[in-house]
Amino acid sequence: MAEATSPQAERKAHLPGEAGIWLFILGDMIIFGMFFVAFIYYRAQAPALFDASQARLNADLAVVNTLLLLTSSLFVVLAVEAVRRNLVARARRLLMAAWLCGAGFVVIKIVEYREKSAQGINLLTDDFFMYYYMYTGIHLVHVLLGLAFLAWLIAKCRTATAADTPSFEVGASFWHMVDLLWIMLFPLLYLVK
Repeated sequence: MAEATSPQAERKAHLPGEAGIWLFILGDMIIFGMFFVAFIYYRAQAPALFDASQARLNADLAVVNTLLLLTSSLFVVLAVEAVRRNLVARARRLLMAAWLCGAGFVVIKIVEYREKSAQGINLLTDDFFMYYYMYTGIHLVHVLLGLAFLAWLIAKCRTATAADTPSFEVGASFWHMVDLLWIMLFPLLYLVK
């Protein structure tokens, strides 16, 4: 008697997307890893300055941004699964929800930057804020690129089929990298004492 298997069990294990996106992600993670090591090194040189500057950040906004990115990643995962099942209309709605969460992240980051600017805090205020603006600014560029990628996938949903799953996996992989970078930046900048 043959044993029934689920569609997930029948799927062959594979690297999602294309090899090129994984090379890009690896390179990006290595660069950010070097950023994090530099931050930790300089934090150890001036802990009082870094603690005092960190206390001026709005951790509440950062928590909301963390929740937005985590939620958006969940929507992206569900969207890729919907494409695999040929439920492209559902995938489109999920990607739109992910895009809105990402756009919410951008709006909150701009609010946070404006708040700092109103307090007279900028890139040249001190070493902590130099790193803060540099790292969150580079991350923000990644978010904007990810939003462009999600918008392209939303448009692609008009003609997509399950055969287009690798394209959606590439977009999802990039978006999850953006999320992972924030998950590392958030505690480093806002929480670690």
